[in-house]
Amino acid sequence: MEKAEALKRLLRPASVAFIGGDSAAEAIRQCQAIGFDGEMWAVNQTRASLAGIPCVASLDALPAVPDASFIAAPPEASLALIAQLAATGAPGAVCFAAGFAETGATGAELQTRLCKAAGDMAVIGPNCHGFVNYLDGVALWPDQHGGRRVQRGAALVTQSGNIAINLTMQQRGLDIAYVLSGGNNSVLGLHDYIDALLSDQRVNAIGLHIEGIDDIAAFSTAAIRALKRRVPIVALKSGRSLQGAEIARSHTASLAGSDQLYDALFRRLGIARCNTLSEFLETLKLVTIAGLPQRDSIGSMSCSGGDAALVADVADRLGLPTPLLKEASKSRLQDLLGPNVHISNPLDYHLYVWADYDALRACFSEMLQQGFGCTLLVLDYPHSDASNIDNWLVAERALTDAMAETGEMAVIVASLPETMPEIVRDRLKSIGIAPMQGIDDCLFAIRAAASIANAQGQSEATPVLASKSREPASAAWLNEWQSKRILDEMGVDVPGGRLCKADSV
Repeated sequence: MEKAEALKRLLRPASVAFIGGDSAAEAIRQCQAIGFDGEMWAVNQTRASLAGIPCVASLDALPAVPDASFIAAPPEASLALIAQLAATGAPGAVCFAAGFAETGATGAELQTRLCKAAGDMAVIGPNCHGFVNYLDGVALWPDQHGGRRVQRGAALVTQSGNIAINLTMQQRGLDIAYVLSGGNNSVLGLHDYIDALLSDQRVNAIGLHIEGIDDIAAFSTAAIRALKRRVPIVALKSGRSLQGAEIARSHTASLAGSDQLYDALFRRLGIARCNTLSEFLETLKLVTIAGLPQRDSIGSMSCSGGDAALVADVADRLGLPTPLLKEASKSRLQDLLGPNVHISNPLDYHLYVWADYDALRACFSEMLQQGFGCTLLVLDYPHSDASNIDNWLVAERALTDAMAETGEMAVIVASLPETMPEIVRDRLKSIGIAPMQGIDDCLFAIRAAASIANAQGQSEATPVLASKSREPASAAWLNEWQSKRILDEMGVDVPGGRLCKADSV
């Protein structure tokens, strides 16, 4: 079986074998809790059962070859189990054990043996937490998680098990389709995961938390495939600092690499790079719910001058245009809102029309017709169940109807993450509005999403990077001019210059 097909079977199995002790038992409980409806088998030489499932003593005693296996055994035993599974033609497994390349030379040798033992089998890990498939209800995962079953959503891939857990605990309203912790990524690389996730039409974005990329050419090929299929990729790359890069190396044996080169690579491939987990989650939420703005300009509407000023300041810092309103629109808005309202973008429409559906809809429609990439309605909600939010619902309905009337993109953003309660997030998502949390992160997400849209428009002209393997005979020395031109074409900032003869200077 091809490794790509094997990985698809692993991520969407009909049968799972859980091998080991307490960690395997916890993985069984998580798989049961999420509603897995396939076959589950337990393998342990000394226990009668794991999490209520009777144990068999060996892989040979299983009733059939499992589509997926969760292996929670010591390193050497894990190698033997992987080799045995590979010999049966098993598609794939999760190797939970640590103690491989992240520990040094001895562990690296052990990891080399693991790769050889796996053969064509898809192995996630080692030194990983495995994965949760929230679409089909599969959890090869030995720990708690905070996700829930969804119909479609973003797939999250990270090397860190703990970051993966934290991402599932988010209170941002992001629907997660898969979360996958790859650990050392010994047998499979990021490109393998991207390709497998692209094969699932229910995945509408891919989020990557990256410590390092081993095969740049293969990663490039997979990322360009995502670009052409209009599946946005959002990345959070660790290791910007020297200390962060060293931690990445000791954590999963990842070489963080030059941060400037990663910036250039991501720009080339249309990958939106984020700096924080909140930017990462908000960007994924925006692209999965609202889609991609076709321009990076924004309009903003709020009932407070304080909110309007905050939006203006953040937009200026991020380089997001806030275009002037058309003169005819300014006149209509002035008539609508009254002489005491200063008409501008961002717009503070004051409280004069608060809870007036007709006035709000007319105001919002006028703003949405300005041709902005995305328009924001700044709205912070009370938390108490005893609060009366009827007026907030009027604003929501006015915006929804204005969006339907104009066909333009708009979001509702709370100035603070805490002032967008879960019940509000779920309601807004159900009517197709992205519930954004925090002005800074919202505007960052709009800029990032617009950059993806721009790259998608040029995807046919984006060449795949050459493989790192090259015949020695094809190597050649480059002079400074040739070298800088290549770097410039790859998106690396280099000083401007011209090529001329020495006697022409």
